[in-house]
Amino acid sequence: MTTPIPAPRLTVGICSTGRVGTALGEALAAAGHRVVAAHAPSPASRERAERRLPSARLGTVDDVVAAAELVLLAVPDTELPTVIDQVAAALRPGQIVAHTAGAHGVDILDPIAQRGGMVLAIHPAMTFVGGTEDTERLSSSCFGITTADPFGDAVAAALVLELGGTPVRIDEAQRTLYHAALAHGANNLIALITDAVTALQAAIDGPHHLAAQATVDGGATGLPEQILGPLVRASLENVLNLGPSALTGPVARGDRATVQRHRGALEELPDPGVALGYRVLSARAAVQAGAPADLLDSIEVK
Repeated sequence: MTTPIPAPRLTVGICSTGRVGTALGEALAAAGHRVVAAHAPSPASRERAERRLPSARLGTVDDVVAAAELVLLAVPDTELPTVIDQVAAALRPGQIVAHTAGAHGVDILDPIAQRGGMVLAIHPAMTFVGGTEDTERLSSSCFGITTADPFGDAVAAALVLELGGTPVRIDEAQRTLYHAALAHGANNLIALITDAVTALQAAIDGPHHLAAQATVDGGATGLPEQILGPLVRASLENVLNLGPSALTGPVARGDRATVQRHRGALEELPDPGVALGYRVLSARAAVQAGAPADLLDSIEVK
């Protein structure tokens, strides 16, 4: 009488085995579900599925729907409507269909709901690079979930909890804003750091290009990345813990002269986008820090 009742185990099919679908398939298998089928339309996805999802039989979208109780749609947003129509045409009432698109809720799955499927939107708030580390990171990730009813909500939350993640309920009408916030914080961070690396490499090279390939410890990572790494990691931790009060540097001090010198140096780089990015983000930082008006004037972002 005291033995816990195990959660139901599902047969899982994945369309398709890109970075996200493969990682979620691995995580679901580790949680005890059976990944029985996968659609792998490219050579890279087939190789990935054969290596990391060995129990999955490769086939068409129809094959995946026929084999699985839970069908996971992990395809690019541009392909999602076409795949949804394919799944709806082959669906059996009662099957669970979940997509992983951040910017969509469950309205896009209406053709499946009309055929009697349970529809879920389950988006991992994580970046994926294509290795097994993607799967490991899911256990520390939040997942944005949107469903059509309380029963679907319970199923989506249970699946996320089984993966070790944290379910966060996002209203259907707010999915685009939710996804925009994540893209702004994660994808645009990559653009920011890439620009910083470009500027720092130019500073290290100097006029004589003596240190273009130098590293601190002889490793493969370039010197700009090794210099920026500890600073950027500390800044990220600080802002997550402290909010805008973590801001330091010339903008936080209202140091107009230094900001102007920064602008001048960055505008000498071949890529004008680096200086533009600095001006835009410095203006945002100045507003958040309550910097004086003359500092904002010196940034001059139109």
